Amino acid sequence: MKKTDGAPGEQVPMRPKGYLFCGIIVVCAIVFVYEGITGAGPLSESKVVIVPKGADLQSIGRRLKDKGVIGSELLFSLGARLKQVHRELRAGEYRFPPAISIRDVLVVMREGQHINRRLTIAEGLNVRQVLEVLDRTKGLEGRIFPSPEEGTLLPDTYHFVFGTKRQSVVDQMRSQMDSLLVRLWTNRAAGLPIKTKKGAIILASIVEKETGLAAERGRIAGVFINRLKLGMRLESDPTVRYAITGGKRKLARGLKKSELRREHPYNTYRIHGLPPGPICNPGKEAIAAVLNPEKTSALFFVADGTGGHIFSDTLREHLKAVRKWRQIERSLRRHKKQVQ
Repeated sequence: MKKTDGAPGEQVPMRPKGYLFCGIIVVCAIVFVYEGITGAGPLSESKVVIVPKGADLQSIGRRLKDKGVIGSELLFSLGARLKQVHRELRAGEYRFPPAISIRDVLVVMREGQHINRRLTIAEGLNVRQVLEVLDRTKGLEGRIFPSPEEGTLLPDTYHFVFGTKRQSVVDQMRSQMDSLLVRLWTNRAAGLPIKTKKGAIILASIVEKETGLAAERGRIAGVFINRLKLGMRLESDPTVRYAITGGKRKLARGLKKSELRREHPYNTYRIHGLPPGPICNPGKEAIAAVLNPEKTSALFFVADGTGGHIFSDTLREHLKAVRKWRQIERSLRRHKKQVQ
């Protein structure tokens, strides 16, 4: 007779070997997933990855896998869903460090830790030139409309992230110019012949184009202020150049006598006072120089051949300096021909 365990008719309970085996598999799977999500990733060196707008979880995982940031698209998707951030991953440009884990990738993308790019607009560029810089800048997108007015954009260094709208950068430049002008206007010197903020920008734009030396801005501003107070014409060559080109191109030659005599609203050899608008976008230092000019008795200045200027109190002194500058010009032209 076959031996059985237990009393007759009693059911024998199943041994727990099957449950134990399944439990081990589940534990191993959990450990595998946890280590796969939290452990070091395959990236051997820092890498930049751009995640486009509208990318879903699957396409993001595929892109990161193709770039070598993660080792498994499945673990990336699983980790995002387990952390409930699969709908919170932001598009943009990211720099991932070596060996970054999937968990940290998710943190970076959820918090939008984008790469900060920067754009520098030099002092003295006109609006057309500023828009050309923005058009060439990688990472910016979109059109600018309408075109901003001359003198309304503050030259400076601006930070942005990949995908920023060009119009947004222009708006920031305009806002910072407005804020700066209000602050400097409030603290302007007494007795200036400039009655409006626009007038300050117009004169600052002329000062900006007259010299590339920061140390000279205040003195040149002082000369122009002196001339305005006395009712003298400004007689600024950059305004004549602007009258000829309208700011649409560079005039790569000297001015002709006929151009100095030509009637034009921007020709300060022919008009009294300021021209009707700025000739470029002046920087902070040029605006500050105009609103708090250096005190000087000089009424004239001319280039000295070294990048600076000779300042004179009288017309006789000025004409002497001009003759010296003409000699330098002729010498430079002869040297140029010899080189060619």
